[in-house]
Amino acid sequence: MNAWFDALSRRFADAARSQGTEIAPPELDPQVADEVLELARVAAHSKERRFAPLACFMAGVAVERLRQRRATSAIGDAAYVRSVYQSLEAESPAEVKPAAS
Repeated sequence: MNAWFDALSRRFADAARSQGTEIAPPELDPQVADEVLELARVAAHSKERRFAPLACFMAGVAVERLRQRRATSAIGDAAYVRSVYQSLEAESPAEVKPAAS
């Protein structure tokens, strides 16, 4: 995705190795990243805005659990996250929706 995320990915793999476990460095698909950022936007504009980072973490956990149950693709993962934040956005007050251009 970019150099910062590449370095972070290696840090996660290194941290696992220091705990005696090998993992593949996690990858962040740009399409999925865009949808997770949209989830963060929706959460950040909700009544519980401070939970936006945890909402993104939960999205990652949920996507991984979905992957464990069935084969998915980056496009499918992105659509999965999108369906959740769109349902949140539909339930939220008008202040959550982006201003019209």
